[in-house]
Amino acid sequence: MTVNGWLQILLFLALIFAVTKPMGVFMARVFSRERTFMDPVLRPVERLLYRITGVDEDHEMRWTEYAIAMLLFSVVSMIVLYLMERLQGFLPFNPQKFGAVTPVHLAFNTAASFTTNTNWQAYAGESTMSYFTQMAGLAYHNFASAAVGIALAIAFIRGIARRQMETIGNFWVDLVRSCLWVLLPFCVVGALLLVSQGVVQNLRPYDKAALVEPQQVQTTGADGKTVTTTVTEQTIAQGPVASQEIIKEFGTNGGGFFNANSAHPFENPTPFSNLIELFSIFTIGAGLTYTLGRMTGSQRHGWAVWSAMAILFLAGVTVAYWAEARGNPLMAGTDQHASAVQAGGNMEGKEVRFGIANSALFATVTTDASCGAINGWHDSYTPLGGMVPLVNIMLSEVIFGGVGAGMYGMLIYVVLAVFIAGLMVGRTPEYLGKKIEAYDVKMAMLVALVFPLVILTFTAISSVKGFGTSSIANPGPHGLSEMLYAFTSGAGNNGSAFGGLNANTLWYNTTMGLTMLAGRFLMIIPMLAIAGNLARKKYVPPSLGTFPVTTPLFTVLLIGVILIVGALTFFPALSLGPILEHLLMAAGKTF
Repeated sequence: MTVNGWLQILLFLALIFAVTKPMGVFMARVFSRERTFMDPVLRPVERLLYRITGVDEDHEMRWTEYAIAMLLFSVVSMIVLYLMERLQGFLPFNPQKFGAVTPVHLAFNTAASFTTNTNWQAYAGESTMSYFTQMAGLAYHNFASAAVGIALAIAFIRGIARRQMETIGNFWVDLVRSCLWVLLPFCVVGALLLVSQGVVQNLRPYDKAALVEPQQVQTTGADGKTVTTTVTEQTIAQGPVASQEIIKEFGTNGGGFFNANSAHPFENPTPFSNLIELFSIFTIGAGLTYTLGRMTGSQRHGWAVWSAMAILFLAGVTVAYWAEARGNPLMAGTDQHASAVQAGGNMEGKEVRFGIANSALFATVTTDASCGAINGWHDSYTPLGGMVPLVNIMLSEVIFGGVGAGMYGMLIYVVLAVFIAGLMVGRTPEYLGKKIEAYDVKMAMLVALVFPLVILTFTAISSVKGFGTSSIANPGPHGLSEMLYAFTSGAGNNGSAFGGLNANTLWYNTTMGLTMLAGRFLMIIPMLAIAGNLARKKYVPPSLGTFPVTTPLFTVLLIGVILIVGALTFFPALSLGPILEHLLMAAGKTF
């Protein structure tokens, strides 16, 4: 580890701290329907959309109606994307003449992936999707799924803030305002900044470049014979990348235009573009903590939640940076870096342009949030370095988190933390003037249990059946980590891949699609139920026995609950995967 590396990490955290208040204040004003500087332009557009779609913007919804509206919107969106994939050969903006996305289970997997804000990609984007599918299908879902997440977080915050009310807002209004006021303006500016750095944005057909030295490529035919082909030219893929890249990060989607994702020079060409992308991933998640404090009337509580997130972030990036800078002990005395200036660390799988610090930072940030974008290959990290992204997702990605999803996931842990605090002091737990009762805790535990149930069940089946193990590239604990990471990424709606796993099979496409749907919607319903229940409750004035949720002690308790729940749930699986691999590496064995 170097001083320069730590300065870059701390500068990033300082930028996130600086943007928290202005972003939080802005979102609080937008969703409280207070006037903002964008209203003269966006308010007429909003009214027009409501007039066309027949939405009554003054209609308030109970949590059940809010949930039904969200589910119907998501189902229709998923069906439209699936049809778009299957019919893309007949649709415009397809200069490469790509046919339908096949097989059918891949199209299903992709439709489920982008609808749930997961953006898991079992395909190579530049050789599978037309420009029309990339823009009208995938990029649209990047906006829509992110807007749904923000709307749900705001609905939960309203449930906390309101008193003796049956409603938590209007889903359609929250969805439209998320897109028009929050996502679109930032993405327009961000896309132009990325273009200024060299990120591609065009609709041209792919270019061909002659190779200086022709290459011999060997392939195995259906008859088992090896065929040697001489390759004399290279296809240079391009397209409307910048417009998709910015919402991929700002909306914590993560699905790259190219298969190499943010390690591709057309997606992430410079250190400044790398910083823009990192900054975009955390911006909304950080801002929502201030929105929480402002809308509930307890700004110190919002900062207590922000502090818990920041501490967990620093812990994760410290472990990842230390593990990768330390390198593989079996290669002691060798130059494991591409650059002699940084000799001594593990450079395999890293973004050599940005160094170990920025690769470790990117891996941590993208899995703290439900983003899934990568600028390195987590499969090539050391066992402990690769465990950090895995653990981040297992902790429900509440460390700033995905847009909206991180906030309502963190609020579930807040409910559990307050309940535990109440047990410790021997009185009914209270949270910002609301009594936390049996119903709230049951719903919170349902959210906490659905996540590991889906992950561990499918991983267990995959680890003992040939249709699961045949896809792994490495044996032993590393192979288990590959499977465990895939289902964890799917259930957490993260979308990043550990690598080394051929996921484009009937088993993985189908089960990953189901995992992503379960990880999104089976956790949203009980969360909304808590929001609706809290909104109906009376305000209870704080007393001497009330556990304050605005102090450093609360921050410590919240961190403890997050870590204990995660450890109790996933430690056995981690001990058979990355932890065992680390011990075996120390003993002289690698996989």
